Amino acid sequence: MDVMEKDTATQVNWKMNDAFILNQSLRNDALAVLENTAFPTTRTEAWKYTRLTKIKNASYQTTQAIELTRTVGLDPNAIKLVFVNGHFNAALSSKSLPDGLKLIPLSQMDPAELMALGNTTENPEELFTAINTAYTTDGSYLHVSAKVNIEPTIELIHVSTGEQHISNIRHFITVEAFSKAAVVQHFLSENATDCFCNVVTEIAVAKNAHLTIDKLQEAADSNHFIGTENVKQQQDSVFTINTITLNGGIVRNNLNIKVAGSNCETNLNGAYILKGNQHVDNHTVVDHLVAHCNSNELYKGVIDGKATAVFNGKVFVRKDAQKINAFQSNGNVLLSDDATVNSKPELEIYADDVKCSHGSTTGQLDEEAIFYLRARGIGEHAAKQLMVGAFVGEVFEKIENEAFLNRINEILTERFSWNID
Repeated sequence: MDVMEKDTATQVNWKMNDAFILNQSLRNDALAVLENTAFPTTRTEAWKYTRLTKIKNASYQTTQAIELTRTVGLDPNAIKLVFVNGHFNAALSSKSLPDGLKLIPLSQMDPAELMALGNTTENPEELFTAINTAYTTDGSYLHVSAKVNIEPTIELIHVSTGEQHISNIRHFITVEAFSKAAVVQHFLSENATDCFCNVVTEIAVAKNAHLTIDKLQEAADSNHFIGTENVKQQQDSVFTINTITLNGGIVRNNLNIKVAGSNCETNLNGAYILKGNQHVDNHTVVDHLVAHCNSNELYKGVIDGKATAVFNGKVFVRKDAQKINAFQSNGNVLLSDDATVNSKPELEIYADDVKCSHGSTTGQLDEEAIFYLRARGIGEHAAKQLMVGAFVGEVFEKIENEAFLNRINEILTERFSWNID
């Protein structure tokens, strides 16, 4: 980005020199946003508890593809697309696909097809979406044909490596009518320092389609991440997303769901287990536009050290969206006196025949329960582990992908010396 106007997003010391692949009209619109938009501050309501100074003041640069020294992936039977520093890595990615699935990196798409992508972007004025649109280097086009059940998991793997590299990645996921698919988005690092990964995913779930996304964030704690999922559901569809954050510096997850068809089911689950100076911010919006739908939202956090967590979940129920059941819950446990959480679940209801609830709890582990366990010969660390496991286990129980769960346990053992069954 070149310096354009004082206090706009263009006034950063980022070297964005690469082949950016979204169509030029979209890029021009995004660049105009950057020239007229300031970086959010704590005076910006949506970013009130998240400071972006480390990202704004960094000297990020794009980089060409770098080969990895090891294989990546959670499930050996999964279909994989691997991206390293924002570029497709063919050597580590799957070569064959089942019938009914089109999965291709954007950098290998036909130019005419590529030109058509991106026109359904939600919130184009949002700063990090604009940065992504202007500077996308690669990503994926994932399309499941109608009446197809894709049995293998599809893994979209994002690796950061090196120092002060920025990755802007765009994914397009469409599951056609009466189809089913499960996708993993996995974010990790390999000898990476002060890197920044900015990912936007546009998702369309058609009539009677089922899509599950399991999202695992485990990049090193000097690396930052901002991810945005924009989802649109049609009639009778089921969309589930499980977001698990176990490492990273500044992590922000924006999840925007428009429930545009009747008889839909929407499930949002998340767990964040933090320590050190880690900061994780989950912002969710579920917008019920029509009647007869259910949404369920469960986020739980365990915060230790000087780590901070933010949860802001908002549910809209529009005037014509009668017979809506919408439930939202955020629970947090603080393991140290210096840990902090800011939680704000919200309901905005314009219909009168609905069942909606929201709640937020923050506290410490029950000392009486710990004493009870210790009195029965269980050590203090093991007692706390059991209680933490019971607390966040409600989220993990909603995850069906065994390889995904196994990796969660590996990280918890490595990072926290925990084993949560």
